[in-house]
Amino acid sequence: MTDPVFLHDFGADPALGDVVTLAGEEGHHAAVVRRIRLGEVVVLTDGQGTGVRGEVVAVSKKSIDVRADEVLHAPRSAVHWIVAQALAKGGHDEQAVDMMTQAGMDEVVPWQSARAIVRWSGDKAVKGAEKWRRTVREAAKQSRRLHVPAVHDVLDTAGLARLVATVDAAYVLHESAERWLAALDLPSAGSVLLIVGPEGGIAPEELDVLVAAGAVPVLVNDGVLRSSSAGIVGLAQAQALVARAAGD
Repeated sequence: MTDPVFLHDFGADPALGDVVTLAGEEGHHAAVVRRIRLGEVVVLTDGQGTGVRGEVVAVSKKSIDVRADEVLHAPRSAVHWIVAQALAKGGHDEQAVDMMTQAGMDEVVPWQSARAIVRWSGDKAVKGAEKWRRTVREAAKQSRRLHVPAVHDVLDTAGLARLVATVDAAYVLHESAERWLAALDLPSAGSVLLIVGPEGGIAPEELDVLVAAGAVPVLVNDGVLRSSSAGIVGLAQAQALVARAAGD
């Protein structure tokens, strides 16, 4: 059985032998919902790559105390993976965000594309982004990641184009592309942005804007993938390509 993971702000770098108190919402979840008991081994992480693994030495109704038997540091990949995920109905966007978090995504950008049925504005945009943040936190914990992906505020196509111009490489997953992602030389380091459209597809004028900003349309499948699965397929392929090139 793998060790359960909980998020904790250490405040300062943890050291071996420290006793760390997990309180607040995570502490209550550990003690009451997960029913963590004395002697169990858990992992606490700040979501930024630092964590401790150790035995639970005290339990209350609102917290647990963990002795730091190991101090953990997860290195960052040379490639910083960013995904712009179009908003989608039926929770398909959240499903995509969950899977891509498990696969190693570093940042996700909610994209208000022209053809997206779901619309985020005002309070709905704030609540939607917070829901995605809960999704990435839980997915990171489930997959035992010490890094929790950052979730940006929602961007429209103009804002996404500005982001494209700042990264080292950007690829639009598009069924009409003429080149396969696997045929390209991806950067071995730096920031790489993958752009995933909505269920209705990316509008031609939007594609033009993104390409003008520097994005490259690519194929990752010989069919049309759902918005919920396109990102994970593209991310997995891109990671494999970079890893293979590094091993050559």
